[in-house]
Amino acid sequence: MTISNSSAATHAPPVAAKKPQTTTWHGEALSDDYAWLRDPGYPEVTDPEILAHLKVENAWFEARMAPRKPLIDTLFKEMRGRIKEADKSVPQKDGQWLYWIEYEEGAEYKKWWRRPVSAKDDQTADELILDEVALAEGHEYFRLGAIAISNDGAKIAWSVDDNGSERFTVRIKVIATGEMLADEIPGTLSSLVWVGNDRGLVYSLANEQWRTDNVRLHWLGQPLSDDVELYHEDDEGFRVGASLSANEQWLVIGTGDHETSEVRLVPAADPLATPILVRARQTGVEYDADERDGVLYIHANDTHENFRLATAPLGNPGEWTTLIEGSDEFYLTGFELFRDFYTVEGRVRGLDRLEVRYYDDPSRVEPILFPEASFEAGFGDNPEWAMDTLRLSYESMVSPATTFDYHVGNRTLEPLKVQEIPSGYDADLYETQRLEIAARDGTMIPVSVVMRKDREAAGPLHLYGYGAYGIAIGPGFSTARLSLVDRGFAYAIAHIRGGDDLGRAWYKAGKLEQRTNTFNDFVDVAQGLVDLGLTAPGKIAISGGSAGGELMGAVINQAPALFGAVVAHVPFVDVLQTMLDESLPLTPGEWPEWGNPIEDKAAFDLIRGYSPYDQVSAQDYPPLMVTAGLNDPRVTYWEPAKWVAKLRELRTTDAELIFKTNMGAGHGGKSGRFESLHETAEEFAFVLWQLGVAE
Repeated sequence: MTISNSSAATHAPPVAAKKPQTTTWHGEALSDDYAWLRDPGYPEVTDPEILAHLKVENAWFEARMAPRKPLIDTLFKEMRGRIKEADKSVPQKDGQWLYWIEYEEGAEYKKWWRRPVSAKDDQTADELILDEVALAEGHEYFRLGAIAISNDGAKIAWSVDDNGSERFTVRIKVIATGEMLADEIPGTLSSLVWVGNDRGLVYSLANEQWRTDNVRLHWLGQPLSDDVELYHEDDEGFRVGASLSANEQWLVIGTGDHETSEVRLVPAADPLATPILVRARQTGVEYDADERDGVLYIHANDTHENFRLATAPLGNPGEWTTLIEGSDEFYLTGFELFRDFYTVEGRVRGLDRLEVRYYDDPSRVEPILFPEASFEAGFGDNPEWAMDTLRLSYESMVSPATTFDYHVGNRTLEPLKVQEIPSGYDADLYETQRLEIAARDGTMIPVSVVMRKDREAAGPLHLYGYGAYGIAIGPGFSTARLSLVDRGFAYAIAHIRGGDDLGRAWYKAGKLEQRTNTFNDFVDVAQGLVDLGLTAPGKIAISGGSAGGELMGAVINQAPALFGAVVAHVPFVDVLQTMLDESLPLTPGEWPEWGNPIEDKAAFDLIRGYSPYDQVSAQDYPPLMVTAGLNDPRVTYWEPAKWVAKLRELRTTDAELIFKTNMGAGHGGKSGRFESLHETAEEFAFVLWQLGVAE
């Protein structure tokens, strides 16, 4: 039975009740003793037995971590000491205004400011346009979703989620007077786009399954019941969104899933006009588009998996002519149009490459060069159509984040701001390496590592991975990470298949029927780091969240003895049951990523064969810390709850196993820049505790 007495829970690990449920799929029985942990009223969670179990787990978590509180406080103080509390971004010009964000001393959230360009540095002209601190007051959780200033600069629209459910409410105000308009739009999950000469706002609603299957138009001052649906998507696996073209002449409506997309253009001044379909969807073809002077620019993977850039006349949008060929070497990840030139972003051998190119001379390519061998770089906020200077960002595992202006005319980089670390940071104390480690099938897996130069050989190591959705994990900078590195850890990022670090083929090699490559890569990287003498079995701490939490569950089923501490945040561990339930928000749109086990017996068998929850067995598991969010719409709280319950039942060791559910948060954990740091401090304290590293 479930332990319900919280005082008892602090003396023994919670034991969840077993209530067998069996379903049949493809003629096979699928049993689940802990399915009862899913509240049938979700997203409302009101079942007293479920809530009692989660609270007892939280009590056990607090009891086990209580002796570590001094260490948590120390780590939190270190991490906070590396953050400049009173800080601001570099102002950026957009029209007649300079915009920036600012944190005040001790503030969890930021404030949004602007000043007329004509006022230059006159602080009396500074205008506070949005105050997140005030908006967050009284809420356990706060997240700003979207923000959009009208084209005339007079009004601001924004959306807020105050419980972690990722359903946002839109509000609008007149900036000069602070007057709040009566227009309020609940239940959104989208960007916000001003159209119709600032008389209308375009948004998307989340439906009952937390899917955006629509783009809607709201005319200011009119009731929501009069809002117009500009586009509706009938495919339940697709999601819809809207944006504005670079020249601000077009509303761009895009729809797609993880492998197919489709784009329509509507005049921004006349959003009720008939949309222009760029090209009808074709399974497996992804594309996005923008427009300049009657010419469409299309970024597409129709001829090469690493994408090409093509053009087409606006009058015949489906007639694509290649401008930049697809390439095995250069992974073309995106582009942006400006009046006099355009920019291209991509990766070569896993490292970012930024280029400026010219409409009148396709052969003229100007790469933006950086000094380090391993780094992360990208174009930043460049809002104007006619620009001669581009804002971009840069960092590496040893170099703090730097904001640059790139002067296009003379091809020079001007540093504007380097991340300041108040407690001090000496880059000369650290070194970074880019390794390649062979996976079991011979594929070489890149690994980025940072450590102190005086670190002892074969010391503790923290290994991070994700490996899904084609999301690359760049070799960037982290101030929090220093709390491990300064205690003798090496910190490594495994650029495993499933991400697109090395191109689209790298992503495809870790999805669907090749999904297990992701898990094998991570285990093989861990063993390879041992073989290189960087660490030893049992001295490796690992962490991952969401799909990275699935990774954690899979690798400890496969090679538990390698790892000395495991942290799984909001882990996607009940993969089979989730993919079998098309009513869940995560499911129909995810079938192109994982497979559809409802219709495909082979997909059913494959997923069942690696799903961490289904593969828990009677073996010695390493120490494990697990987190969940009660309001999480992406990875529902019951996935980690069920997983922990099954691990407690079957494991053959008494290694530490603690589980915390954030009762007022969602997928991202606690909000606020310092509150979120506290959770990182808890994670690192758990790692240091389990690896026996001097505190």
